[in-house]
Amino acid sequence: MSRFIPVRETILAAAIAVLLILIASRFSGFVAPSNLVNVFNDTAPLIILALGQMVVILTRCIDLSVAANLALTGMAVAMINVAFPGLPIPFIIAIAICLGGAMGAINGLLVWKLPIPPIVVTLGTMTIFRGIIFLISDGKWVNAHEMSEGFTGFPRAAVLGLPILSWCAVLTVIIFAVMMSRTPLGRSIFAVGGNPHAAVYTGIDVGKTQFKAFVISGALAGLTGYLWVARYAVAYVDIAGGFELEVVAACVIGGISIAGGIGSVGGAVLGALFLGVVKNALPVVNISPFWQLAISGSAILIAVAFNAQSGRKKGRLILKDAEATR
Repeated sequence: MSRFIPVRETILAAAIAVLLILIASRFSGFVAPSNLVNVFNDTAPLIILALGQMVVILTRCIDLSVAANLALTGMAVAMINVAFPGLPIPFIIAIAICLGGAMGAINGLLVWKLPIPPIVVTLGTMTIFRGIIFLISDGKWVNAHEMSEGFTGFPRAAVLGLPILSWCAVLTVIIFAVMMSRTPLGRSIFAVGGNPHAAVYTGIDVGKTQFKAFVISGALAGLTGYLWVARYAVAYVDIAGGFELEVVAACVIGGISIAGGIGSVGGAVLGALFLGVVKNALPVVNISPFWQLAISGSAILIAVAFNAQSGRKKGRLILKDAEATR
């Protein structure tokens, strides 16, 4: 019966609940429904990017260029909006997704066709994307007064009490939950990460699957780029600087194994929510936001240690079962 209970997700959800209780003991207004909606809305970009990163990590890769992808896409669509303020928002969103997907495809092709580690590939493209932002913008900002009202208003518009930014995160979670559990692509992603050699014998193209994972991650980064720039109504070279580390942290805390093949949509979402609660709670309890990095780093170490310990226990159980059969 225990195998049907998502132990890791349950522990993480309990940790978030305890954290909320501790914060509420200092400031009860933090757990008010309206404030929790704001916390979720602040965490929505992290949730979307964490799901894309989850797919990449599950295939034994990593994408360190997601924040640079976000920044470049955000700057590009902001400049397009300034030049053509009458363009419909759905068209701008489509441009953002396609542009982000194209940058993800570049990562995927390099990983697929060249014997270069994914961390090196995406570290390089991260720098390239940041450089392109400076080239196309000449180092200048795109500010709120230059953007159209429709461009900046779309992510903030409320539907059934939630901003559209939050609904984008909810919709992404639903789509990924179905994709990872009900589609051949989802099953192939787990197979490639679990055992790439065995996946080849079942007819799965490992390189192509990793390529698709990078395209998905890039497309979500592109979508988030528009949502981010439109929500904060500003675009500049260093936007979302260092955010890629927060995205990886959300995945690791959520139980996505860096070794690939192990993880869940629920875990990635809970990992992002944990960091979102911590980020929003620190100023409330009079703790410097700079402690967020230390807390995130500690949470990563604990999560990795937990994963290693769980893997060691499973290995022992397998050995015991083998001895018993002998």
